[in-house]
Amino acid sequence: MFKIVVCVKQVPMVSELPWDSKTGTLKRESAQGMMDPASARALEAALQIKAFREKDCLETRITALTMGPPMAEEILHQAKALGADEAVLLTDRKMAGADTFLTSRILSRCIGKICPDFHLVLCGGLSSDSETGQVGPQLADELRVASIGFVKEIKLEKIDPERGRIRVMRHVDDFMEELEMDLPGVLTVDHGAFDPRYLPLDGIEPAFEHPEVLVLTARELGFDGKFNALKESPTRIIDVYSPTAQKENRVLKGAVKTSLDTLFKEYGKIISGAMGRDLKTHEHEGDS
Repeated sequence: MFKIVVCVKQVPMVSELPWDSKTGTLKRESAQGMMDPASARALEAALQIKAFREKDCLETRITALTMGPPMAEEILHQAKALGADEAVLLTDRKMAGADTFLTSRILSRCIGKICPDFHLVLCGGLSSDSETGQVGPQLADELRVASIGFVKEIKLEKIDPERGRIRVMRHVDDFMEELEMDLPGVLTVDHGAFDPRYLPLDGIEPAFEHPEVLVLTARELGFDGKFNALKESPTRIIDVYSPTAQKENRVLKGAVKTSLDTLFKEYGKIISGAMGRDLKTHEHEGDS
């Protein structure tokens, strides 16, 4: 059996994320949540692998894994409705506020507990709420396996669990690279790849007929009673603020030539920098 773990994430469904100014973390409980678009693409990649292998009667099992407050269970039911076989929720106040370093460590502990013989772990590349792109590579480091980021295509016919190999295409620095990776390993999916499918109506009923979600706490993952992710995370948020744009309007009046002369005299350097060329007022002497 080919075993895939997909790390999915619930993110706030709002344009302005609610921050806790004291801790520098998101108030996830105070906003309606949705599955992060990057996670949805990672899940889609797993579903495509499963569908391709099942054509040849090759068994594949997908485990959807998320860490968050109890309300994050919603996206696990969504993952099961789409085709995931198992769902695991890591929820505990002691895990709240974890940075990417501790999040990766917690996810690694969980994978080692629920699926130690995994072949592939799939993650979104950049989540919509933080966009660090760090969890996938850090998770691979915690699991002591190889990883490839920015994957745009998985060569489905080149997945070979027996030889322990997988081949992928990725887009980096305007180049397409074809890479082969030893299994087990971790892949992060590019933001423009694997368009998520719509939730099928025939998948909702089975997902809720068997809504089992395995819930694990910090203690069940082997962390001691003194564990506190927020305090133990090495990342420190110095300040959280919303940037404000400073704009100044200026109206130039008079003849066109006079206005152009004034424009290039006072703002020529800014315009030249934006256009990437040296502009001079006398070049416009013939304008009318």
